[in-house]
Amino acid sequence: MSCVAIQEQIALGAAVPALEAHAISVSLPTWEDNIGYEEGDKRVVDAMVSGYPRFFIHLSIRKLAQICEQKFGVNGEQALLYPTRRIAEKCRDFMLDRSSQQGLAVPVRLVQFLITPESATASTATSVELHIVLFPSDAFPLAKQFWQHTGLGISSRLAEHCLAMLSDETAPSSPKLTSTPIFTKRNASNRHYAKQPSLSTPSPTLSPPPEPATETFDADHATYLEERYGRNLPVEAAAAAKRAMRRRIAGVLVHDSPTHWSQAGEQAIELGPSTRGVKEVSEDDVYLYSTGMTSIFSAHQLALGVMPSAKSICFGFPYTDTLKVLQKWGPGCHFFGHGLDKDIDELEALLAKEHAERPDAPPALALFTEFPSNPLLRCADLPRLRALADKYDFLIVVDETLGNFENVEVLPYADVVVSSLSKVFSGDANVMGGSLVLNPKGRHYDALKAHLAETYEDSYFGQDAIYMERNSRDFRRRAHIIDANTEAVCDFLRAHPETVKEVYYPKYTTAAHYEKCRVPGGGYGGLFSVTFHHPQASRAFFDAMPFFKGPSLGTNFTLACPYTILGHYLELDWAAGYGVEEGLVRVSVGMEDRELLLDGFQKALKAAEDAASRAQ
Repeated sequence: MSCVAIQEQIALGAAVPALEAHAISVSLPTWEDNIGYEEGDKRVVDAMVSGYPRFFIHLSIRKLAQICEQKFGVNGEQALLYPTRRIAEKCRDFMLDRSSQQGLAVPVRLVQFLITPESATASTATSVELHIVLFPSDAFPLAKQFWQHTGLGISSRLAEHCLAMLSDETAPSSPKLTSTPIFTKRNASNRHYAKQPSLSTPSPTLSPPPEPATETFDADHATYLEERYGRNLPVEAAAAAKRAMRRRIAGVLVHDSPTHWSQAGEQAIELGPSTRGVKEVSEDDVYLYSTGMTSIFSAHQLALGVMPSAKSICFGFPYTDTLKVLQKWGPGCHFFGHGLDKDIDELEALLAKEHAERPDAPPALALFTEFPSNPLLRCADLPRLRALADKYDFLIVVDETLGNFENVEVLPYADVVVSSLSKVFSGDANVMGGSLVLNPKGRHYDALKAHLAETYEDSYFGQDAIYMERNSRDFRRRAHIIDANTEAVCDFLRAHPETVKEVYYPKYTTAAHYEKCRVPGGGYGGLFSVTFHHPQASRAFFDAMPFFKGPSLGTNFTLACPYTILGHYLELDWAAGYGVEEGLVRVSVGMEDRELLLDGFQKALKAAEDAASRAQ
């Protein structure tokens, strides 16, 4: 399929991947479309049928929430839905705590709703215990912060499972989504990094259409999806699928080429020492979560539960919600936004000062860093950070999502490694997931393991796990193709310095630190960012790219976005202070034919050159 054909079939607001009921991205094909997304432009929001799940609440979840509001709500209360009681209690506690800091605590009610199938012989005969958080409608922006920052809400597949069990009499015949405005329009406050967000400040979400457009699925296409993605796999396969994924992530599968869900997850399969750089790692050191953000949130909760109270450290410019988690839970955090060696010098001075003032307690709780970082693809000097952690007795948590364990070994330097499985591990962009891995050689391993034994809940919905396991079977093969394609594209763009200002990519960016962790034969990942000498060139380049455009990354297909516009639209100057320019374009390269890829980028570069010439 040509690059042009790919672009022509994806309209503004359509699901990415196209016609996928559980797509985790949405098409925003022009620079102006992305600005419209941020500003709540009716032209854009009325077209949307999909979005990234922590920001755009899936239509099936919204339908189920409306049913719950009608059944249990009073005085116009709104609802968010969670899979376990403990998670619902965490949401309530967060809302009470944050609202109390600004005045009166918002009233929050919890309802447990047990949904059972009408027929015990139904193929979906699995009861669901749904936990409903109810609150006044004007407190929705606060409730949505918990949903977004933690990723702990129910998945769209779980929502559909519940809807399938509810009788026609229970469900509204034609739900009016406008009666429960799940999304609210942003105001002009500091969107992602406000130190004291108010109840009236909406979380960074997109206002959806009052009556969302829908995509139709003909019978042939539905059958194709069933066969391609394995929707007919038995739900009881979930336990084996999860076990297979934990082994895959632990690197203990001697032969990891299953053709059926039971193979990699069967009890008697041959296992060997871990290939993750710490041979003692086992599947029991791997914990699965519903989203990558949930694994980060859970790592922070784990640190708070095990270590003495102290501020965390956010090292490097992070994905937005990571910093929010470190700021809003616990004592706060120290932010070293550049993530360069000079920041380690400053960190070392800070730790020495804190230790001198409080010699009987660690000066920090845990250091969180991405390897590489998003979107600047910078890598910290992990051996040096490890030495500081050992000296001052704090944890190291590394997010390896962009590097991925096929390319880098970061576990030897970390106490905890987290990753978003929604990205290249899955590739198909039709399911969310996350993982957390403990380092058995870490100083605090026993305490971390014991705490997880008491607190870990497996709330990862079985059908999502089945999809994720199936998608990840060829993860290693896909990763190598994507790595090679990305390197070729980056080399091409970097060869045009007259137009291209900078290509951010681990091969060129803090390369020495990346090489310390790169595995033999490993590549540089599938993500890069590019900036241009002229703002007009950035827009022209993005608009002319004949590839999918929308949020997320790590997809089997090329996917691009104007990252700073999407992530920091209301704080552009703040982001620029850390090197994240307004005109930065982030590209996740896919598995397309390399000649087609290079041809598409050449056309986009030509558009950028022409725009820059006109601007001079």
